Amino acid sequence: MTAEGEASISDVDGPGLDDAAALSLLREGTLEVAGRLVEATNMTLYCSIRNGEHTAACVYKPVRGERPLWDFPDGTLAAREVAAYEVAAATGWRIVPPTVYRDGPFGPGMVQLWIDADPETDLMALMRSRNPALRRMAVFDAVVNNADRKGGHLLPLPDGHVYGVDHGVCFAVEDKLRTVLWQWRGKALPREAVNVLVRLEHEIERGRLGRRLRELLTQAEVEATWERVKRLLATGVHPHPSEDWPAIPWPPI
Repeated sequence: MTAEGEASISDVDGPGLDDAAALSLLREGTLEVAGRLVEATNMTLYCSIRNGEHTAACVYKPVRGERPLWDFPDGTLAAREVAAYEVAAATGWRIVPPTVYRDGPFGPGMVQLWIDADPETDLMALMRSRNPALRRMAVFDAVVNNADRKGGHLLPLPDGHVYGVDHGVCFAVEDKLRTVLWQWRGKALPREAVNVLVRLEHEIERGRLGRRLRELLTQAEVEATWERVKRLLATGVHPHPSEDWPAIPWPPI
């Protein structure tokens, strides 16, 4: 993405931090705005964050910079981004970069570790592939009801890991899954995914994940998430596109 202002932050160690250290830095560090990502629909700021000897680049999306959405009248996009991270963390798949909700220079919002994607990766080829990392992401998107999984929201790393970002329009009560990752539609869920879904069902119903989601989402959204997990377990397959909702976001990249 293109940023107005300083386009880079030097001497960062964010990629070298484990998730626990990254979360601590994001929660407790001092934010300094370096520029704005001008391609983003809502206010998205490229920042440095420093706490003691650790410095990293991050994205800061203040609530005050959000544009109201008619189909997401309750809550905030920032809270949904954090909720998506909490679900991703519970899967163990590390799909979403470390993300927190905190105060910042323009008020409360979400702060997420910046990830430098591999510039050599062909996104069109990646999003059409059968990469196991993308299959896990397809399961995750079905759980959180991601209405905007574009190819540009995939951040592939040189080691083969793939992160996903921009989860502000997830967790709708109505089915709104829109994604470029339909290559497994109707296919049986892998055993790994089934095991993860069983764990998610328990964690949402009576574990830490459910308690955390209720802090970030409406009760109806949490219940709908739980129901989606149970439906995936009951059908045992990746979902098909809805006949009542566009299957692919626009633009797809």
